[in-house]
Amino acid sequence: MVSLIIIEVASVEHLNKLYEIEKKCFESEAFSKKHLYNLLIHPNSINLIARSGKTIVGFIIGITYYEDNMLIGHILTIDVLPEYRRRGIGAKLLSEIEKIFMERGVLKCRLEAREDNTAAISLYKK
Repeated sequence: MVSLIIIEVASVEHLNKLYEIEKKCFESEAFSKKHLYNLLIHPNSINLIARSGKTIVGFIIGITYYEDNMLIGHILTIDVLPEYRRRGIGAKLLSEIEKIFMERGVLKCRLEAREDNTAAISLYKK
């Protein structure tokens, strides 16, 4: 049974664990450790982790930027360890980042998924 999932702000101190999760989730398409580091320190990034007890089981990274005078929120990656999927963790991460986007004045949110990533597409449609 999964213990209560807590969403917290991610920081550089979580980099190694986030990279490990990224590799498990995306294998050859995973962001490099350096890229994750750069996202974590970017001033416009929003970085959240999901914890089950003391274990980091997932994370989400988004960024905000202006396009055509509109503040955009862009979700760059959302990762949940395979053994913790289909338990609402991804939805909880998405919900939390959406709240932060709205607090910052984001008017439009973007994300991408491979066409064959049906699990992700299903989550995003909710």
